[in-house]
Amino acid sequence: MAIARRKTAVTALFDWCPRLIVCLAVACTPACTGKLGAVGQPQSKHGTPAVQLGPRPFYLVAAMDAGALKDRLRDCAGGPFEKTDFSIGHRGAALQFPEHTRQSYEAAARMGAGILECDVTFTADLELVCRHSQCDLHTTTDILLTPLAEKCSAPFAPAALDPATGRLVKPASANCCTSDITLEEFKSLCGKMDGFDPRAQTAAAFVAGTPGWRTDLYATCGTVLSHAESIALFTALDVKMTPELKPPGVKMPYRGHYTRQDYARQMIDDYVRAGVPPEHVWPQSFDLDDVRYWITEYPEFGRQAVYLDGRYSDSGFDHTNPATWSPTMEALAESKLKILAPPMWMLLKLDDLGRIVPSEYAMRATSAGIDLIAWTLERSGPLATGGGWYYQSITGAIDNDGDTYEVLHVLAKDVGILGIFSDWPATVTYYHNCMGGK
Repeated sequence: MAIARRKTAVTALFDWCPRLIVCLAVACTPACTGKLGAVGQPQSKHGTPAVQLGPRPFYLVAAMDAGALKDRLRDCAGGPFEKTDFSIGHRGAALQFPEHTRQSYEAAARMGAGILECDVTFTADLELVCRHSQCDLHTTTDILLTPLAEKCSAPFAPAALDPATGRLVKPASANCCTSDITLEEFKSLCGKMDGFDPRAQTAAAFVAGTPGWRTDLYATCGTVLSHAESIALFTALDVKMTPELKPPGVKMPYRGHYTRQDYARQMIDDYVRAGVPPEHVWPQSFDLDDVRYWITEYPEFGRQAVYLDGRYSDSGFDHTNPATWSPTMEALAESKLKILAPPMWMLLKLDDLGRIVPSEYAMRATSAGIDLIAWTLERSGPLATGGGWYYQSITGAIDNDGDTYEVLHVLAKDVGILGIFSDWPATVTYYHNCMGGK
């Protein structure tokens, strides 16, 4: 049945877009690519790369179950498609490009993401860089294959395997942090697809452990960026910005004097120094104290400060039970918080008929006057087997890749989110343009 269904989806894609070579290149229409530049690169009227969606959105629509939403999405295949702030590039276009690299960001901008994310950490010389975690260099860069491996907080250790059965006894490990090295040293690294081989016996094998549902096709040597360089790039790409202040991977105050507030201040000061309008920046943090600091000390930026709600990991928190929420939605609103960003599954539930609908959490946030941003589309999967962590509250309604758009539709129309992070922004750009979004 599964094989037959996949064949049906592929057949539908060919039927819908018979000139498949054209579909792959320009999404079935010259209208979505803009005017060709001097070297053949489609350009917008502003000189920045025009929106190019590629085949994935069309594949997802073809895989959808029959219905009004599928019809509407299919009928707008001719575009034109424009950049939208509803489409937020999560670490760039991390589904196929090394996250937080120039190449990933440029790909996300070409897919119409109106906002790009730089997760912010700091180096040994207190410079800010784009990295998802302060201590993830061993899984997102080639540091273990360079002399800088000697500076890692914990060196590579091979996996321990049972000699008789080959069973994994202890996974391979390493711990390499941005605070282990200087900015100059960080800039010498190559970004790679996030992943590692837990059974690795060598550092080379550990680094080569890209998950099978991703690709190394665009990961020959991703260009890593400082925070300041990301601001310059995003400005050149004509996109807005959402930096995330990451939890420090070291004890604070760092070296006895660099405090969390110093870190939070430094991040915003980079935007002030670069002359970026506050309304083009959505600073975010999982630490509510950071958000409160920005609201108080940088009110122009604080108006769009985003509280990333990670309380799902707290033992006493139940997103379905408002009595366990501290602070409450009302208290968050009274603190002048305007935007809350939980994972997608906290905003959704299944009703008695098994349909995807807004959760109590989503409705309470809206009632309190708090806007919502969701994360992260196309980050886990496959949807044919329930979608993984990001879809955990609605697993019973997920059974094919096309359900990506069913989920997005409920978030957009019923929950009323401001935007959504995606590892492949073209998917969101296509949807929002088709539904008349700006």
